[in-house]
Amino acid sequence: MSDTSGTSAIDPTVIAELTRLRESIDNIDAAVVHMLAERFKCTQQVGVLKANHQLPPADPAREARQIARLRELAESAKLDPAFAEKLLNFIIAEVIRHHETIADGAR
Repeated sequence: MSDTSGTSAIDPTVIAELTRLRESIDNIDAAVVHMLAERFKCTQQVGVLKANHQLPPADPAREARQIARLRELAESAKLDPAFAEKLLNFIIAEVIRHHETIADGAR
């Protein structure tokens, strides 16, 4: 086997370890996608409930609590809290967009 430059042989044990790690990453990615899908199923239900009761799509106080909570979880998991916050902000923005769409359809 050769590396990407084609100039040197790669130890088969390194290839095996790389393959094992990449398979783990692939499994984790699949789990993340499935967890996000489940999360969005729940937030869609929240959006319908909010629309049916004329509640605003966004809840800044809840979002702030969730961000603080996620930052703490990230720190305890040795994950960059700033990254975790960026990820949650991205997800929250998408949820609010969905809630706005649901609310527009309920009017």
